[in-house]
Amino acid sequence: MKELARAAYFDDPVVAAQRYHESAEFDAVCSMIPRKAGRALDLGAGNGILSYALAREGWSVTAVEPDPSALVGAAAIRALAESTGTPIDVVEAFGEAIPLSAAGYDLVVARQVLHHAHDLPAFCREMARLSREGATVLSLRDHVVSGPQQLEPFLRAHPLHHLYGGENAFTLAGYRAAIEGAGLTIDRELISFQSVVNYDPMTPSEIRDRLAKIFGPFSPVVRLALSPVPFGVVARVAASLDRRPGRLVSFLCHKHGPLPQAGEGLIS
Repeated sequence: MKELARAAYFDDPVVAAQRYHESAEFDAVCSMIPRKAGRALDLGAGNGILSYALAREGWSVTAVEPDPSALVGAAAIRALAESTGTPIDVVEAFGEAIPLSAAGYDLVVARQVLHHAHDLPAFCREMARLSREGATVLSLRDHVVSGPQQLEPFLRAHPLHHLYGGENAFTLAGYRAAIEGAGLTIDRELISFQSVVNYDPMTPSEIRDRLAKIFGPFSPVVRLALSPVPFGVVARVAASLDRRPGRLVSFLCHKHGPLPQAGEGLIS
């Protein structure tokens, strides 16, 4: 986890952005968004790696980020855009109150953002307000707890929370209620190991090992037995058994209204 944090926030920003663009996670993201690039809104854009990757794929990107800093905030996004010659518009604002008119974006995406929301329902309403009818809305890699009893253990174990106190997590029911209450339809709910979007940079081999370890002293035998089992089956079983505080979830949604036409729509 510490290596992940170092790579995400303290690596060369251009190298980090290029690495994300080429990652298995972003490849999976591309499989869930319209083939035809349009206008994209990246909420809580952080250091801009997702904005950069979308722009490289032809999207006209607006990045919304409340932190003005040059390390992980709006200034970092502007520097990344300038140094790579990648056009990205930057708006400094919190996700619960974005100073944009209902601009009708084709894609609204929030990566590792919803669990930071001060007001989750308000944040989701902004996602819906800024989407055009039928638009794709993605929330990626948000922390989940089974209930209030898991929140404190999750925060205590998080490698960065003690530094800035900005982490949080909600239940699956809390996410669903906020998303659907905003007028968005959930098309797919991807829990934990069910998608590389959540488990990247873990590898399939590491997930097989993790599942086998559940069986204690029998884990070597179970690991051997799992070898011929298709990874998709292993991943689904591992996801269904995962009760860790802070495990990740992603949602693929669309705003009520006409769905994209064939050749422009969602692919899976």
